[in-house]
Amino acid sequence: QVQLVESGGGLVQPGGSLRLSCAASGRTFSSYAMGWFRRTPGKEREFVACISLSGARTFYADSVKGRVTISRDNAKNTVYLQMNRLKPQDTAVYYCAASRVYSSSISGYDYWGQGTQVTVSS
Repeated sequence: QVQLVESGGGLVQPGGSLRLSCAASGRTFSSYAMGWFRRTPGKEREFVACISLSGARTFYADSVKGRVTISRDNAKNTVYLQMNRLKPQDTAVYYCAASRVYSSSISGYDYWGQGTQVTVSS
């Protein structure tokens, strides 16, 4: 069982930056690949980024590639999402998730956090 708690969301102006954090409970964090997803009202939850167990591999959605970096600190049981040059269309609830498999597919994730709101607006 893994419990995930996101933080770091908020209101930011277009072009600004935010760093989201996701703290995981338990001693098996390094056994899970981690992902970030987001959902906007009226839309399905969509993939943003994922990172392998060791952090050696990462993968990004085309919509955020070059603006977003996913990283993890297994000693702190935490995964991060650094978001730069934010756009209004990045406004969403952001969720972190844990999976036994390195995957960009929502169905591959077993554990989910409650989400943190990111609003990009002037």
